[in-house]
Amino acid sequence: MKNVFLALSLIVLMSADMAHAQDNLAVQAGLLKREFILDNPPFKASHASTIVETKYGLLAAWFGGSRERSPDVGIWIASNTGDGWSAPAEVANGIYADEGRRYPCWNPVLFLPKNGPLLLFYKVGPSPSEWWGMLMTSWDNGKSWSAPTRLPRDIIGPVRNKPVELPDGVLLCGASTEDAGWRIHMETTRSYGKFWTRTSELNSALEFGAIQPTILVHAGGQIQILCRTKQHFVVESWSKDGGKSWSPLKKTSLPNPNSGIDAVKLRDGRSLLVYNHSTDQRSMLNVAVSENGTDWQAALVLENEPGEFSYPAVIQTSDGLVHATYTWKRERIRHVVMDPAKFNLRSITGAEWPR
Repeated sequence: MKNVFLALSLIVLMSADMAHAQDNLAVQAGLLKREFILDNPPFKASHASTIVETKYGLLAAWFGGSRERSPDVGIWIASNTGDGWSAPAEVANGIYADEGRRYPCWNPVLFLPKNGPLLLFYKVGPSPSEWWGMLMTSWDNGKSWSAPTRLPRDIIGPVRNKPVELPDGVLLCGASTEDAGWRIHMETTRSYGKFWTRTSELNSALEFGAIQPTILVHAGGQIQILCRTKQHFVVESWSKDGGKSWSPLKKTSLPNPNSGIDAVKLRDGRSLLVYNHSTDQRSMLNVAVSENGTDWQAALVLENEPGEFSYPAVIQTSDGLVHATYTWKRERIRHVVMDPAKFNLRSITGAEWPR
C-alpha cells in the first residue's frame, strides 16, 4: 500500500510540474494566444497543418484520418472569422474511382496570391516516395473549391511550406523528393499553377538528406532556403538571381531532429523561424528571430514537455501579428498568436536553448 501511495504521489507531482511548465510558457513576452483549432477532432490523427489569411479571416488546413499513410486520410479545413474556429470539413481525398481505390492525402499548403485565386496544394499517394502533387483553387476565399487537378509529371508543388510570390508574380515553391534519397529542388509557376518549371536537384542525397525547404526573400532580392535534414541540423542555400541558380547546401548553426520547419519574412525586415531546437527530439518547439537569416536569437518556447510538437506553419497577418499552427502530439492542431514587436530576444549558444 505504501508503494502505491508513493507512486500516486509521484504522478501528482509530475503532473503539477508539467502544468507549471506550461503556465510558464503561456506568459512569455510576445505570446498572445495558444488554442486548439479543434478540441475533439472527428479522426484520431492530425498532422502537417497550413494557415493563410483571407479577407474574411484565417483558414487552416491539415491532413487527418485514422493514422498517417492510411487510405482514409483526407485534407480538412477550418476557418476563423474572428469568433473562433469553425467545424472542420473534408475538402479533398485520395479517391480514384477509375482505379477503384483510395490513397492517403498529405501535406496541404494554402497560399493566396496578390491577384489570383486561393490555392490549395496537397499530395496524394501511398507514401512520400510515390506521391504526386495536386491542386485545387477557390475564388471565394475558401467557401467553395474547384475540382482537384493533378500537377504535371515531375512537379511536386510546394512540398510542405508556403511558396513566396516574386515581384513579377511568379510563385517560387520549395520542393523535394524522397524516391532516390532525400533531395531538394525548386519549382516556379505562372498563372497560379497552370505553367511550371523546376530546377535540377540542389544536393546529392549522399551529402545531405534534405527535404521541405522554407523560403525567405531578403533585401536586395537575395533568396534563402532553410531545410530539414537527416543529419541533425538545418541546412541553407542562397540564390542571387531570383531562384534560377542556388549555392551548395551548407550547415547552419541550428539543430534539427529530422523534423519540419517554417519561416516568414516579417515586415520589419527580420526573419522568424519556427522549429524544434534539438538534434533528436520533437518535444520542444521554438521560435527564433534573425536580422540577416544567419545569426538567430531565441524568442519563444511554444511547447516543452513529453510528446511530439512538429510541422509548424507560420504567417504574418495584415495587423502585424504572427500566426503559427503545428501538430500537437499527432492528435490535434494547435494555433498560436504572437506579437514579434514584444519578444524578449536572447542569444542562442551552440545547441543549447537559453533558459
